[in-house]
Amino acid sequence: MIQAVLPGMRARRAGTIVNISSIGARISPPGSGYYSATKAALEAMTASLRKEVEPLGITAITVEPGGFRTDFAGRSLAQSHKVIDDYANTAGRRRKEHDTGHGSQPGDPAKAAQALITVVESPQPPLLLVLGPDALDNIRKSLGAISADLDAFEKLSMSTNFS
Repeated sequence: MIQAVLPGMRARRAGTIVNISSIGARISPPGSGYYSATKAALEAMTASLRKEVEPLGITAITVEPGGFRTDFAGRSLAQSHKVIDDYANTAGRRRKEHDTGHGSQPGDPAKAAQALITVVESPQPPLLLVLGPDALDNIRKSLGAISADLDAFEKLSMSTNFS
């Protein structure tokens, strides 16, 4: 899709590409490794693309929504028919039959759509738009954990240059 729209955006020297990721790219929940990996890859591609197209008057944004009342956790959520008991307390908790949250997610899709319009129309759209208090809380926790790891292993990291 990006390849299809970029020629017109380049010709107009204007446009915004909005890629929908997920807070799963940051928190990588058990049982969602493939999903989280694809969303993390999308975020990296969007960050690189933004640097490539900004000089042309085009921007790219990643959106990381939290839980919204869409069909994401409903009938569209596919899962393996094979149950592996060893994963019951980790990835097994993500299985659809245990999902009691569908239909009670805190996010309102109409408000998310309005937020997207607002950010696309803003003069300085962010690289990352986090939608929903649950997503904001999760990303802050994730960044805090990363910061703690950086601090804990700073000396080791700094020791790897040639002497």
